[in-house]
Amino acid sequence: MFLLGSARCGGNTETLAQLAAAELPPGFKQRWLRLDDLPLEQFRDIRHEGTGTYPPAAGNELVLQEATFEATDIVFVSPIYWYSVSASTKAYMDVWTGWMRTPGVEFKARMRGKTLWAVTTFSDEDPKFVEPFVGTLRYCAEYLGMRWAGVLVGNSSAPGDVLRDTAALTQARTFFTTTQ
Repeated sequence: MFLLGSARCGGNTETLAQLAAAELPPGFKQRWLRLDDLPLEQFRDIRHEGTGTYPPAAGNELVLQEATFEATDIVFVSPIYWYSVSASTKAYMDVWTGWMRTPGVEFKARMRGKTLWAVTTFSDEDPKFVEPFVGTLRYCAEYLGMRWAGVLVGNSSAPGDVLRDTAALTQARTFFTTTQ
């Protein structure tokens, strides 16, 4: 499952992800979900209120929950905003807290063994600015018992810039088909 977390349709991060996904074997099932098309309510932490349990997912949250459980692989497609994932990506990840505390969902058990990937772009020359983004996702994967498969990083700022990043374009050709 490819989760598009950019605030802009067809941006550099999405372009890079599409180029990498085009190299997947023919017939490989791909599901692309744009998080801005499935807006979530502001997450509210109720862990320490009443029973600390959350109600079952509904609406867009349920769509995302079902897609998450169906997927064997989750690919976060998010540009780096302020050294981290986009707001819509973070909102999706925030509801994981509720799913872990919703009776009968068994979120952690159902995530164990899945593979987490990321595709991102950033506009600086110094790769150290990618580290907080990667850490956020890698630590989430580790906590949930998922396999962290790595991140495909492109450099860009203006629309279309990523198409001039030859290193990222080269890595995109094998990103999903080479064991990370």
